[in-house]
Amino acid sequence: MRERRDAAAAAFQFLSRFPVKSQPGFSPELLKRSVIYYPLVGAAIGLTTVIGAAVGEQLLPPLPAAVMTLILWVALTGGLHLDGWMDSADALLSYRPRERMLEIMKDSRVGAMGVLACVLLLLLKVSLLAALLEGGPVYELPLLLLPFIWSRWFMVRAMRRWPLARAGEGLAASFAGLPPLYEKRALLSAALLSLAAGALPLLGEGEAAWPLVLAAVLLLPGAAWLCGTLAARRVSSRLGGLTGDVYGALNELLEAALLLVLVLLQRNIM
Repeated sequence: MRERRDAAAAAFQFLSRFPVKSQPGFSPELLKRSVIYYPLVGAAIGLTTVIGAAVGEQLLPPLPAAVMTLILWVALTGGLHLDGWMDSADALLSYRPRERMLEIMKDSRVGAMGVLACVLLLLLKVSLLAALLEGGPVYELPLLLLPFIWSRWFMVRAMRRWPLARAGEGLAASFAGLPPLYEKRALLSAALLSLAAGALPLLGEGEAAWPLVLAAVLLLPGAAWLCGTLAARRVSSRLGGLTGDVYGALNELLEAALLLVLVLLQRNIM
């Protein structure tokens, strides 16, 4: 029981800014075990964001409500994955040799490509949030949990399925040799949390909500797998593997991609 509690606390402390007071210590084994709870952390961030979006929708027009929701979203993660997104953009969009790209990723400074990539990503997210808030009733908002859940599940898959670009270096090295069982448990957790998120809209609306819920619960996991796999393969082919920054970048990419899929489903089903 204590091992599970410490692993969950480590996951929340590592991936979010929730005030978790536990001091589990970040040993490599604990970090590996904590990945089981990544989808749960995503669900917690997503639920808090949904509550903020629901309140904002009642008080503000869609665009300001979307901006405030995105501010809350970023604050809940401390911009952790955005940092990886910017570092990865600086490196991969430089079109330099592999060794030079890895050096760029280690540089704490952000270049022009990183800034551009961050601005464009945030613009895309806020526009999609505004569309989601404007295009559907409030009872559909719990489906917003799905991008948070499945983007973090794919980080676990990426840790397990692709080699490290810098073997033995960086925080990513702590996740090397991730046991297959941990990936399976993370997948099971993501599936159960998705079912719970899909059930929430059905509680109040029943038949009115089920087509969108069914499509979202079935299609978003597949979209996460497909988009994440294509991106991870492409990056790995250029870097010779993945890094901690790339894990964060994959999370950001999938959050935006799955949010886009959700908006497309909302516009074409409901």
